[in-house]
Amino acid sequence: MPFRQKNDIIFLLIKFLAIYPMRRRFRRKPKPVVKAPMTRANERIKADPVIVVDEKGEFRGEMSLAEGIAIARAADLDLVEVSPKAKPPVCKVLDHGKFQYNASKQLRQAQAAQKKVDTKGVRIGLRTDAHDLAFKKKQTEKFLDKGNKVKVEIILRGREKAHQDLAREAIENFLTTIEIPFKVEEPTKRFPGGFNTIIAPE
Repeated sequence: MPFRQKNDIIFLLIKFLAIYPMRRRFRRKPKPVVKAPMTRANERIKADPVIVVDEKGEFRGEMSLAEGIAIARAADLDLVEVSPKAKPPVCKVLDHGKFQYNASKQLRQAQAAQKKVDTKGVRIGLRTDAHDLAFKKKQTEKFLDKGNKVKVEIILRGREKAHQDLAREAIENFLTTIEIPFKVEEPTKRFPGGFNTIIAPE
């Protein structure tokens, strides 16, 4: 291939890549695996002496780390430090792998139970008709049923600001229509645009 023709091909290739750049493929990061902090076992235990509880749950008293490990090995198990802050630390004879697995499982369950609770908003007005109020009621019940808090608010415009008592009454009347059990977390209060209250599922 002539040198000039070869240069022309390279030039066209560079030009093509400049116009149509290669798309990067983004991979989703895998969710981190929830694991409990690793507990020390056997020779990794730093304290000496230790208090030992055997595989039957019997208190064996204070002894050297070597003696505790020997008891665990005799039972074909591990000596696991279960209370490192105690003086001396408390160690138990058990299966270290199973102990770590159960600890991680309990941590995952605790995190799932502490899921984030959102606060949803529902807005009504002094002139909201019965059909819209029925829709807002169903919406509020749906939010409560999913475990969310709900901020019910009423906005006052123009001459409506002179009827604050009617605004409070409108919110209270709306709450009486909710059929799902709930509790009032924040009672009806004034804010610059009107009134609001926050309710949560019982």
